[in-house]
Amino acid sequence: MATISPDTAPAAPRVKRDRTHYLYIAVIIAVVLGIAVGLIWPDAAVELKPLGTGFVNLIKMMISPIIFCTIVLGIGSVRKAAKVGAVGGIALGYFVVMSLVALTIGLVVGNVLHPGDGLHLTDALKQTGHDQVSSEALPPVDFVLSIIPSTFLSAFTQGQVLQTLLVALLAGFALQGMGAAGQPVLRGIEHLQRLVFRILSMVMWAAPIGAFGAIAAVTGSAGLDALKSLAVLMLGFYVTCFLFVFIVLGTVLRIVSGLNVLSLFKYLAREFLLILSTSSSESALPRLIAKMEHLGVSKQVVGITVPTGYSFNLDGTMIYMTMASLYIADALGTPMSVGEQIPLLLFLLLASKGAAGVSGAGLATLAGGLQSHKPALVDGVGLIVGIDRFMSEARALTNFAGNAVATVLIGTWTKEIDNDRVRQVLAGELPFAETTLLDEGTASPEVPEMEPAKA
Repeated sequence: MATISPDTAPAAPRVKRDRTHYLYIAVIIAVVLGIAVGLIWPDAAVELKPLGTGFVNLIKMMISPIIFCTIVLGIGSVRKAAKVGAVGGIALGYFVVMSLVALTIGLVVGNVLHPGDGLHLTDALKQTGHDQVSSEALPPVDFVLSIIPSTFLSAFTQGQVLQTLLVALLAGFALQGMGAAGQPVLRGIEHLQRLVFRILSMVMWAAPIGAFGAIAAVTGSAGLDALKSLAVLMLGFYVTCFLFVFIVLGTVLRIVSGLNVLSLFKYLAREFLLILSTSSSESALPRLIAKMEHLGVSKQVVGITVPTGYSFNLDGTMIYMTMASLYIADALGTPMSVGEQIPLLLFLLLASKGAAGVSGAGLATLAGGLQSHKPALVDGVGLIVGIDRFMSEARALTNFAGNAVATVLIGTWTKEIDNDRVRQVLAGELPFAETTLLDEGTASPEVPEMEPAKA
């Protein structure tokens, strides 16, 4: 048998260079150029909106298959269904508590600032407010029924996250009950997940174009003059979101997991930039799933917490609806007492769940909630239409931060997190595989390897 000398030994495979940092530099440049174009040529900039919409739609196209694969792999590989139920129960309980905390903070800040005092409402603005009432926002009973898809496959074609979640849960529990017979299916879904993430990594190269079109359009349509009269509301909202994320969420994360929230957000910096440029937290959902798994949180916790959180853990939206409601009431000259504010805000808390998945959910939910609970305030929704896109960026960033922290917290409470790996990843010792969104060359640890057949 021939021997291989050092001179003839095959060379080690070359490690792929990570060039994705160029992509995010391009996104930053695109955002700056978009703002410049929006201010210099506002009419032309508005026409660029389809570029941003197209990119966000490309991302949304990938969300259903990613959620399905992630949840099925997470649940299907867990032997006891009780563990999945425990994760879901803890997640929902946490989401409700955090939503109430966010509402309370927004309530306090709104009552201190009174940003709507002294504004005047025109007939045109009244009509604009009524135009925002969305027929898609459903009452609670219809919302629950809408979670059930008309067919098994329609959950993937209609873009409804909760429908996909239901189908994935059923498939995951079915595979869990099949035992060893379900392993080939799990392995096939694992390969499908890698394919989907590979497609997503290709789509991400369109991010600079999408960011340029989105920022140019919103800057051109609103302009600086439209923002001046609403600067107090915007500033108050941004400051409130900042305090909620870094004080409330940061403190809870430090106490429960012993982690610094800044180190976690540094790890997710590229996702925050993507959200800032598209004003959509959905654009970062697939990457959040991949990065939380890479961080060391188990597949079942990530698969249940992240998709559910995107519909039920909307901290930024809670703060937005609170401050916007108080702002509108003050602007209309009908300020609400605390006794009137609390029932309205609790109603909006429920309404936000019924509007999950609605395009422009923040503004549509606010208008629909006010129409149902306090119709006189719908006239004032037109006051904030001009800056809603700018406020939606803070909403999306806060929602994303809340779901990232929630995933780590729930992983800690359920003991489904590898703390040693978390510290290594946050220290930069185990970098995330940006080129594929998945760790190459490693099998999913939750899906056991099949023993080779004996000769």
